[in-house]
This record gives sequence, C-alpha cells and structure tokens, in this order.
Amino acid sequence: MEMNDKISQNGLSGHKFYHAKQEAGFADAGKHETPQTQHPAYKLAFRDTDFMLRDELRPVRFQLELLKPEMLLDEARVGSTMVMYGSARIPSPEEAEALIEAAKNGTDHEKRVAQNLADKAKYYDEAYKLARLVSEKAIIEDGKRQFVVTTGGGPSIMEAGNRGASDAGAESIGLNIVLPHEQAPNPYVTPYLSFQFHYFALRKMHFLLRARAVAVFPGGFGTFDEMFELLTLIQTGKMKPIPILLFGKKFWNRVVDFEAIAEEGTISKKDLELIHWCETAEEAWCTIREFYGLGCD
Repeated sequence: MEMNDKISQNGLSGHKFYHAKQEAGFADAGKHETPQTQHPAYKLAFRDTDFMLRDELRPVRFQLELLKPEMLLDEARVGSTMVMYGSARIPSPEEAEALIEAAKNGTDHEKRVAQNLADKAKYYDEAYKLARLVSEKAIIEDGKRQFVVTTGGGPSIMEAGNRGASDAGAESIGLNIVLPHEQAPNPYVTPYLSFQFHYFALRKMHFLLRARAVAVFPGGFGTFDEMFELLTLIQTGKMKPIPILLFGKKFWNRVVDFEAIAEEGTISKKDLELIHWCETAEEAWCTIREFYGLGCD
C-alpha cells in the first residue's frame, strides 16, 4: 500500500516535461526586459509569427494545414462527409428576380447572363434539400457521424448546403480559402467546423479525405477543377470509387462534351460511368443509398 502511494505521488504515467502551453505561460510570466529578451530571436519558435511565415517554413505550414482540420474533425467525431461543389454566383430563388431586375438596363450579354443565373436558382433549392435530407438521416456508425455536409463555406450553392444542414439541426463543415478579395464563411457553417486555408492543395485534400459522396452543381473554374481532379483520382485508381452526383445535365453537356472526349479516345467510354446524373435531391440520395447497399426509401 505504501509503495502504491509513492507511485501515485510520483506519477509514473505522467509527463516529465512541461507541455508547450505551460512553457509559453512561463515565458509570458517573465519580468525581464533586456535587449536580449526583447529581440525577436528570443521568441519561442512556435509563437514567432514572422518566423513561421518565412519561405523556408512552407513545409511546416503545409503540415499544420493538414493536421489542424484533421485533428479537430476527429475530435468532433466526423466519420465521413458528403461534399457539395458548385458556383458562388447562383442566386437563391428569393434573389433570382432581383438579379434579372438589376440587369434590365444592361447590355444584351448582361441580361442573358442574369437570366441564365436566375434559371439555375432551382439548384440552390436542390442543394438545400439534399443537405437537409442527408442531415436528417443522422447516420451514425462506429460512434461517428456519417455523410456530414461539407462545402467551401462560401455563398450560393455552398450556403444552401450549410443552410440545409443547419435547418435539420445538424452540424456542417465549411472549408474556406484566403482570397485577395474580402470573403467570409456563410452564417450557416458550424463555427467549430469552420476552417480557413492558405493552400488550395491542402483544402482540396480535406474535401476528399472523408468524402463518401460528392454532389456537383453547375459552377465555374473552381467547380471544374474540383470535379475533374476527383474524376481523375478515381479513374487512375488513386482513390476508391464514390458516388459523383452531377446536377444539371443540360448545363454540363453544354459546357463539357463528355461523349466527345470518349469518342476522341482520350478517356475510356467506361469512365463516363463514374458520373451519376441527378436533377433532384431525392434522386441523389437514392443513388448514394444504392451505392452503399442501404436501399432507397
């Protein structure tokens, strides 16, 4: 009994070195103000922002952007995600008429663009419905939440996804990127699952690390980039197949001639089977359920 008490007091299983946070506290408590302690060289390396931002530290910053979201998502018990890509310009149905009205005195091109965007407002609705539908299912496996809605955290289609999850009473993830123009996460992203990235590469990696389904709505260069990289990863066998749900067959077949790419021989005809065409949230969810053998309801 006496030996057990000594072991308990000495803490055989405890840390023998102070944690970094404690050491930082010791440094803050120091009262010494000398030329040495006031010089940037004296700062603890991990608290020296100027040092961390040096070009030579880029590999460390890469690692930090990989680790921070990964660790926090693990702590939040996020098992898998349903990712939603799409334009940041498509209006909500409530905004569509105002968009057309604002362009009525513009050029023919501006009027046509406004009308085309307004015609796509239905996809804001479908993105919202899909996110809400999946979130309401609240699937749990191995104690972790599955198909957690994940977007780029911005406006339009992204907002619709986070909003749908929020209205279902569920958390959702937003993966924002620092851009030269001002932007911020939409208000429906769960605050403790809202991340900001400097590196596009790391952001794109986090989109797919936990993805078990990806819904792609009409979009621009960013959406094209994300969609074609995903298709390439699966086509080349670098990633296991998951449902890739393309909303808006008319749009996609107008801007990308998938059949022509196959006919030219630069992809296999079978590669087109990676795409699942959808027009409604219900179709998309049924495709996901069939893919994973969950059955449709």
